[in-house]
Parts: sequence; C-alpha cells; structure tokens
Amino acid sequence: MAVYKVKVVTGDVLEAGTRNFVYITLVGTRGESPRTTMSYKFRTGTVKEQTVKCQQDLGPILLVRLHKSRLFLDDAWFCNEVQVTAPDGTTYRFPCYQWLEGDTTQEFCEGKGSILAEDDPEVLKEQRRRELRARQDTYQWKHYADGWPRCLNVDSIFELDSNTKFSCTRAKSFTGLLIYEGAVNLLSGFLTRPESWRSLEEMRTIFSREQGRDIGACLTSPAP
Repeated sequence: MAVYKVKVVTGDVLEAGTRNFVYITLVGTRGESPRTTMSYKFRTGTVKEQTVKCQQDLGPILLVRLHKSRLFLDDAWFCNEVQVTAPDGTTYRFPCYQWLEGDTTQEFCEGKGSILAEDDPEVLKEQRRRELRARQDTYQWKHYADGWPRCLNVDSIFELDSNTKFSCTRAKSFTGLLIYEGAVNLLSGFLTRPESWRSLEEMRTIFSREQGRDIGACLTSPAP
C-alpha cells in the first residue's frame, strides 16, 4: 500500500471557493490512483489536505486530474495549485491558476518548465495535445468589420468561460486606477486647460508645475 499526501490550494480571488464535489486522480509512470473524493466544500484562500491510497507505488507523478461535479447548482471553483508528496518524501507541484466550471475534468502537469519535445512519457505528450486543441477551440478570431481589429469568435461575453473573461477583481482594480488618475489630472489642471499643447515637453513642464502648486497649497492652507 502506497500513501500519498495531497494539498489543494484554493485561490483568494472573489468567490473562489466551491461547495461542489471535487475528486483527484494521480497519474504516475507506473499507473494511476483510484479517483479519490477530496471534499464538497472548499473555502476561498484555504489549503485542503488529503491522503490518496494506492495498491502500489505509482513512480514519479506526471499529472494530476481534478474532477468537479456539481451538487445541485454549478458553483465555480478557482484552484491555485496542487502539491503531492510521495511515500519517499518527494514533493511534486502542479500549478493550476484557473476556474473549474460545471461538471468538468482538468489535467495539470508538473510546473517544471519543459517543452513538448522534452516530454518523454506519451501521457504527457497527449496532455499537451489536448490542452493545445482546447486553446485553439477557445481562441478563434473573426472579422467584425472593415478597418476594425479582429475579435474573438463569439456573439456575447456570456459565451466565454471565467478563465477567458476579464475577472471582477481585475476590473475593480482597473476602475479604481482610472478614478485615481482622473482625480490627479483634474486637481492639477491637466484636464481643464483650454489651450492646446505646443509640445510634449511643454505639457510635462506645466503638468509638473501645477502639481507642485497643488501640493504647496495643501501644505500652507489653514486647517478647518
């Protein structure tokens, strides 16, 4: 009997956790583990530990398969990474960093930066081929109109999965940055200048001077 220790790290992004069923399968050079139930509840930003028991040693671990099955309603799950510690103490790390939605099975190879030509076992080469085909199916371009750049071949953003969409977290950060930069430019007079700029250097000089005046006014103004 070979016992493997598994750690599954759930991301800390918004609503990364799930209450759906999650299973794991370890794939090694000498065989595969039975599909093992991990849990039906993963909290955002937490680490779930589990043991996977096999009848024999699997050899070096090549892949991990994560299976997600919806309980009643789909509850997407964002997995950061999976760590597997073999009976001999060797630790394998499998970066994921993606959403698993619906009833799905995803495979992840070890994060050691190899290329397809260096993948000796056929199981790794086949995993690479499946991943490439999936990306080709997702990222197809279409011609929208003359003079316009190409866009994804979908009719609505709702056809895209969460790994392709612009995330809520990034959207909030981007919006916050735009508000901050707009406020800075407005207070410095950059957005309300009625005249045109004669040169980029003039724009930089006036912008720096106006910023200095605003800072000086803040420092010298009496407290309310």
